[in-house]
Amino acid sequence: MQLQKFVGTRGGDCSVNFKGCVLNPNAPYGGLWTLADLPKFSEDEIQSFIKMDYEELAQKIFQSLGLDIPQSLLANALALYKKFDDKNTPAPLSKINKNLSIQKLYCGPTRAFKDMALQPFGEIFSAFLKDSSKEYLILVATSGDTGPATLESFANKDKIKVVCLYPEGGTSEIQALQMTTIAAKNIKVIGIKGDFDDTQNILKNLLKDEQFLQSLTQNNLALSAANSVNFGRIAFQILYHIYASLQSFSLYKRQAHIIIPSGNFGNALGAFYAKNMGFPIKKIWIASNANNILTDFIESGVYDISYRVLQKTYSPAMDILTSSNVERILFFLFGKNRTRELMEDLQKYKKYALNQEELKLLQTYFQATYCEDLYCLEKIREYANAGFILDPHTACGIKAYEEIIKNDNEAICILCSTAEWTKFAKTLSQALGMGDLGDKESLEAIASKYSLTISPNILDLFKKEIVHTQSITKEEVKQNILQWLRK
Repeated sequence: MQLQKFVGTRGGDCSVNFKGCVLNPNAPYGGLWTLADLPKFSEDEIQSFIKMDYEELAQKIFQSLGLDIPQSLLANALALYKKFDDKNTPAPLSKINKNLSIQKLYCGPTRAFKDMALQPFGEIFSAFLKDSSKEYLILVATSGDTGPATLESFANKDKIKVVCLYPEGGTSEIQALQMTTIAAKNIKVIGIKGDFDDTQNILKNLLKDEQFLQSLTQNNLALSAANSVNFGRIAFQILYHIYASLQSFSLYKRQAHIIIPSGNFGNALGAFYAKNMGFPIKKIWIASNANNILTDFIESGVYDISYRVLQKTYSPAMDILTSSNVERILFFLFGKNRTRELMEDLQKYKKYALNQEELKLLQTYFQATYCEDLYCLEKIREYANAGFILDPHTACGIKAYEEIIKNDNEAICILCSTAEWTKFAKTLSQALGMGDLGDKESLEAIASKYSLTISPNILDLFKKEIVHTQSITKEEVKQNILQWLRK
């Protein structure tokens, strides 16, 4: 395949290569960079992929995508997966029953699925800067998992500074400790008095703030982002969906439903691309919590945040109302002009609506459901009694699994488990009737009762000093970052 061009979701005359969209994720008209072309594989080609290990498969897919990453650099980036729990694969499948397998996407250093993309992404981003005369400021907004994974990947990297924004009180205690205890000099972590949508809006606004960009230029800094607005993240998220669908197909000879606990839709976007490349994926099921805007959108075609208030739930990584990566789906299905029109409606009126023909097309790929917190706790308890320990986000995905097999008891399902239970131990101890324990006490009680091993990366957090204590309003962020950079 020829080298991939990345184009803006809302149009514009320019295009960039993979390196360009990674270093500068700001596309024209406030849009996102996205693939201009997607390869489609034949059944024979897909059969040949089944025999490949994860690294070989990744090399083949990236070559077909035309991403122009030097083979040696990609090999170095993928080699970081050898440090995950299973040296043979970073994303193993665990069979629960004849219908359901869980893909463990939390086997990396921060115990969440964001390591799957951010570990190799950090290596590639850093390599892209070797010949650069500039340093880079990387912004990251997090609902709990992206922040720790980004900081782990970029800590002490040359020519890189990182500012991480998280909603104060909007993550688990473990997630907060993963961010606030990192002492690397190139990292600043800021608690925002608001929710994740506030932190994400700050990031998006700073990416196109001319005054902010000019100030960075004066300090010989360029600006990028580690959120899934950066396609460098998405590229690696396509891979594990391809891998899982192939592993499942080799066993069952049938397409599998992919169930994704989703907030910002980057994980779902990876599965969408994999399906459109011809891999054996039946439907992509989006599982939400009480912030069920994605369920409403997929069922009705209306995306409406005008009346909603974000609810804090036991699955905080999905406490999101503005899901950025839906925009890339709209572009793929309906083109740049329609995408720009819909995104302008969202900006002006806080809502947009697909027509019936567009909705029908969307629903050929996606179905959705959601659950409340009580259901989530119930499923954690039910599966723990059966010997499977689920985090709250994965537990929300069980709702989709139950709906699927209710309608087809022969269906094959793959549930993406996006985080290890250790990151939400306090919620699990509540679900399991252990009382109101702190995070450390919850970890120890659950590990003891169910004979589980706790990662040293989690346990060691309680021994570390909290070095980032700042909490500010969204209006103070820009000046605060600039003051830090001048030090």
